[in-house]
Amino acid sequence: MQQTDNEARPAPISFRQALAFWLKLGFISFGGPAGQIALMHTELVERRRWISERRFLHALNYCMLLPGPEAQQLATYIGWLMHRSWGGIVAGALFVLPSLAILIGLSWIYIVFGQQPLVAGLFYGIKPAVTALVLHAAHRIGSRTLRNSWLWAIAAAAFVAIFALQAPFPLIVLGAALIGHFGGRLAPQRFAPGGGHDGAQAGYGPALIDDDTPTPPHARFSRSRLARVLMLGGALWLTGMGCLLALWGWQGTLTQMGWFFSKAALLTFGGAYAVLPYVYQGAVEQQHWVTAAQMMDGLALGETTPGPLIMVVAFVGFVGGWTQLVLGADAVLSGAALAACVVTAFTFLPSFVFILAGGPLVEATHGKLQFTAPLTAITAAVVGVIVNLALFFAGHVLWPQGLSGPFDAVSALIAVAACVALFRYKLGVLPLLAACAAAGLVAASLR
Repeated sequence: MQQTDNEARPAPISFRQALAFWLKLGFISFGGPAGQIALMHTELVERRRWISERRFLHALNYCMLLPGPEAQQLATYIGWLMHRSWGGIVAGALFVLPSLAILIGLSWIYIVFGQQPLVAGLFYGIKPAVTALVLHAAHRIGSRTLRNSWLWAIAAAAFVAIFALQAPFPLIVLGAALIGHFGGRLAPQRFAPGGGHDGAQAGYGPALIDDDTPTPPHARFSRSRLARVLMLGGALWLTGMGCLLALWGWQGTLTQMGWFFSKAALLTFGGAYAVLPYVYQGAVEQQHWVTAAQMMDGLALGETTPGPLIMVVAFVGFVGGWTQLVLGADAVLSGAALAACVVTAFTFLPSFVFILAGGPLVEATHGKLQFTAPLTAITAAVVGVIVNLALFFAGHVLWPQGLSGPFDAVSALIAVAACVALFRYKLGVLPLLAACAAAGLVAASLR
């Protein structure tokens, strides 16, 4: 409901009031990035009027340019804008910590009780749903990104590169960025960013941070501040990696996890589904921290918990820490929980640095083609990579014993029904997973 223009501006929000909201948001932020962004818009723009529509969308467009989970970065950005650096740190951390705690508990249940008939039946139905969700993600990103033949060609080339040539994901990202860089010069209209989030403005009454509110001093670009934040972020990363190196050496599981997920954090253009192929290549094929089936189960758990979907990395860390006995056989649970925390810390540290250090700088360059064209090309390549991921999941679901084994017709029916529910009826993620889990339980009981 729109408010009248002469409605009073909200009273200033204290740090404690903001902290209570960010904590609540961490527990209710279901529905993936789209649902989380919609929830923040409802709460912060329409209901509480902490920030205006235009300023909210401007912040969102900024976060969309960065690697990392845009919803978590948006919360960090708004918290930073309202209460300086500590406000951003608290907002971003509370967006993640509830999900981390819940996933550690669910991962333990999965490891200990995953072979029980009840749990196995639930996951039997959820796995085809995950396949449909990944395919739907490719369609959603593709419909927003692939606006011309150039971008379609980039997506097709990325699919061939990873499917047929087994090219590593970072190489695909680099190649797409170079194509976007030069393509933006040769054919700028082909790489111009789409409308995305610049829709019509709605009036909800005066906001605490309104269109005409001056940019606070801490949000203005400063070379000295940029240098300080970059140095602090680098020091935190080096301290963390140094501790892992000193305790476990370079080949230690926790050290390798910290290094691997630091790289993964820089490759999440296009959202969590975009980085999943890279995580799969490293965690399943190279390091063997989890199996392909466990990776799918982890994605299912990530879909059912609040927080960013990229929190599936906490599941990977937990299972890898459990199987690798990172703290020894006498502390299996503690080691697994530690691995989940290490993975989460190294995955999200770059996001905080991007917001706190690069916010004013990226905001100043937003909309300039030389910066956006490479990102447009990367997002197009991501579509092809996600299609490959969907085919990979489908192969494991429909032929669980390999392509030479029997075809699982029941899983195929569940997958088709999930696709119809997503594409035709726009069913939400949680209802879809619940329905597919129930179908899997029924199918397993009839066997």
